[in-house]
Amino acid sequence: MPSSLQRKEMLHVAAIMDGNGRWARARGLPRREGHRAGIEALRRIVKAAPDAGIGTLTVHAFSAANWKRPPEEVADLLKLFEQYLDSETEALVADGVRLSFIGRRDRLPENLVAEMTRTEAVTEWGDALTLRVALDYSAREAIVAAVKSGVTPGPDVDLLIRTSGEQRLSDFLLWECAYAELYFIEKNWPDFAATDLTAALTAFRARERRFGALAQAAE
Repeated sequence: MPSSLQRKEMLHVAAIMDGNGRWARARGLPRREGHRAGIEALRRIVKAAPDAGIGTLTVHAFSAANWKRPPEEVADLLKLFEQYLDSETEALVADGVRLSFIGRRDRLPENLVAEMTRTEAVTEWGDALTLRVALDYSAREAIVAAVKSGVTPGPDVDLLIRTSGEQRLSDFLLWECAYAELYFIEKNWPDFAATDLTAALTAFRARERRFGALAQAAE
């Protein structure tokens, strides 16, 4: 469990879990195996997050643009999400992880939506970590919806991590990342480990966050 100091910090870290397909291709494996390995990496990071001082972890699992991928890959991904929820709910409850989802649900399979709703209800009282999973998500759509409803999209992100060497936001948390620190790493997501999370947080804590103000004068 996190220390009292880490609990006070309560960082909001977001992760674009990129590179599953490239990880599989480099090993001569089907893309679905890369996605399975990506789930294992997510398990590692969820375990490590509370002790690292992270209160909220938001991960980009499936974007609205991902519907353009081959239908068989989309079906594999959605089935994998359902299997993850079925197998992980008990562990999430035991670890005090509250799971919630952002994005559209009307285009997702009914069985998956039912499992999402069930897991949200069962983990509602988790207080060690809030895990937000973006499924069928578009930040642009979220901003438009927020304008119409008058409700801001979500909590500000402190640190955004993107794996596989890509250096862009890809329609992910555009509003929430207005003042986020960005951290890019060459590793593909399936190889991302707790030590990589520690390195990202160390780099984050070494930066001076001014939010548009002047740097503090040296004492």
